[in-house]
Amino acid sequence: MFNLHVQQSYSKIKLRSFFILFLLMASTAVNAQHSEKEIRIIMIGAHPDDCDIDGGGTAALFASMGHAVKFLSVTNGDAGHQVEGGNALAKRRAAEAKEAGKRLGITYDVLDNHDGTLEPSLAVRLQIIRKIREWEADIVIAPRPNDYHPDHRYTGILVQDAAYMVGVPNILPDIAPLKKNPVFLYFRDFFKKPNPFRPDIAVDITDVYDKKIAAMDAHQSQFYEWLPWIGGYAGEVPKGADERKKWLGLRAALPVTPELRESLEKFYGRQKASEVKHAEAFEVCEYGSQPSEGEIRRLFPMLKKQ
Repeated sequence: MFNLHVQQSYSKIKLRSFFILFLLMASTAVNAQHSEKEIRIIMIGAHPDDCDIDGGGTAALFASMGHAVKFLSVTNGDAGHQVEGGNALAKRRAAEAKEAGKRLGITYDVLDNHDGTLEPSLAVRLQIIRKIREWEADIVIAPRPNDYHPDHRYTGILVQDAAYMVGVPNILPDIAPLKKNPVFLYFRDFFKKPNPFRPDIAVDITDVYDKKIAAMDAHQSQFYEWLPWIGGYAGEVPKGADERKKWLGLRAALPVTPELRESLEKFYGRQKASEVKHAEAFEVCEYGSQPSEGEIRRLFPMLKKQ
């Protein structure tokens, strides 16, 4: 009888231990799944090369880590050339965007709105809301609305106007609203009025800078034809493909300013920040979710102190 009681007690202990072990394993699996959750980023520019310029390196890093990135051009770029134009140019630029996306390992969409005549209309706002919802975005990045180009400015306004509406069920009721408002960010720029850009987030892209330049190189019509022509430096563009890409890499390099270096130090530590040659930066928009530093580090898993 005593032995039977001992055996029963031992069996209960084994069962309890097994149950506790099962719970621990389940909890570990859930935590691992949460920590490895795919992060979904949509970068929105006015033209089919804008996101490559402002966020190509960051996109390459996210893609290399297995996260989902989409570039969205709000216009089709059909005015951005000194000789070509209209539907033929729009098709050329869409093909360039597709190739750039392939080189970065991301998705690249181009909306069919005319270049140079973009306005912050309700129709275009609804297009953007739909794209953000379809992508189920955690992060949305767009220009600030104080840029030199009206298409850039209005893209910034359109995304701002979409920031709250992505969660409103009665707006575009045919597609489910987002359950959590994304973090909305601005691309880096150098305009000072009415207020200068603030580098809330800085990403070291030194190791993927060549990938960024490869994506920009796909936009042949822009970086080797249109922009040199309108900028008055067409005579500087080399003839050979390799020479062009090298030239583009030098021309596209942006300074790591003291403000940007300070932000890099915050996320990477002083030693690592001092070694950064190329970086991209983003400002947190007042609309959308307001992330803590911990949330920023979760959403940007490449930000690691060393």
